[in-house]
Amino acid sequence: MATSRYFFQPVIGNKFYTTSDLSSRIYNEVDTGVIPIVLTQVTSNKRLDVIAFETYGDSSLWWIIAAASGIGWSMQLTPGTYIRVPTDLSKIYEMMRS
Repeated sequence: MATSRYFFQPVIGNKFYTTSDLSSRIYNEVDTGVIPIVLTQVTSNKRLDVIAFETYGDSSLWWIIAAASGIGWSMQLTPGTYIRVPTDLSKIYEMMRS
C-alpha cells in the first residue's frame, strides 16, 4: 500500500494518531515554550523533509516542523521563510502518549 507524503500516522503502543490531531497541539506547545525550538530562516529553496532529515536523521518527521511553524502542509519553502524547528522530540512523543 502506498502512503502519501502528506499523511503520516504515527503509532505509539496500540494507539494511532493522525498528524492533523497533533498539529494544533504542537503549535500551541511551541508558542507557550513547552517544546523548545530553534528559529531558522530558510536561505535557499528547501523542502521540509530535507530539513527534517538534516535535523533529526529521519525525513518522515517533516510534519513536526510544519506543525511547529504553522505553515500548513507545503513541503517546499521559499527563501526567507522562518521556521520553528523543535529541538526536543521527546516532548512531542510524550504529548502523543498522553
